Amino acid sequence: MDPALKTMIDNMPVKTGKSLAEWKKILQAKSFEKHSEGVKYLKTEHNVTHGFANTIVTLSKEENNSSEDLIEIQYKGKENLFPIYQELIAFANSLGNDVTITPKKGSVSVIRKRQFILIKPATKTRIDIGFKLNDKPTTSRLENSGPFGTMCTHRVKIAELSEIDSELKSWIKDAYDRSI
Repeated sequence: MDPALKTMIDNMPVKTGKSLAEWKKILQAKSFEKHSEGVKYLKTEHNVTHGFANTIVTLSKEENNSSEDLIEIQYKGKENLFPIYQELIAFANSLGNDVTITPKKGSVSVIRKRQFILIKPATKTRIDIGFKLNDKPTTSRLENSGPFGTMCTHRVKIAELSEIDSELKSWIKDAYDRSI
């Protein structure tokens, strides 16, 4: 979990008067259709600041899956790709003790101070890695970001462990170095 988010959740009872679990129950009973309705309700009816209200509503919509659950869900039916994921994470973690791995519903953000790579099982046979490498020219392998849009500047498609080579590792290290 992102350290700033963890701090916000830890401070929630003091700052808002209730824990995240208590806020989730309140919002569940109201069952707002729109995100903005839940935020407005918390701000007007409970005097919660906008930042906390937005976070509470966002987190109340997410399933209560652990990081391990999110990874398992991503690779269900794509188990052949899991060793590639593990190798990418091991390399990212070797870059420094300031690397944070943040699984989401469909991808994993790898963060230093900012996200520097995004790992996504794109198909049953391929993982896509998104990079933040501004000003780096594209190549036949280091493609335009494609479906990652503005979250990333480049993408590399990986189908086999052997593709995690020195060239790929140099791009990951470059993205890590730029994310300070």
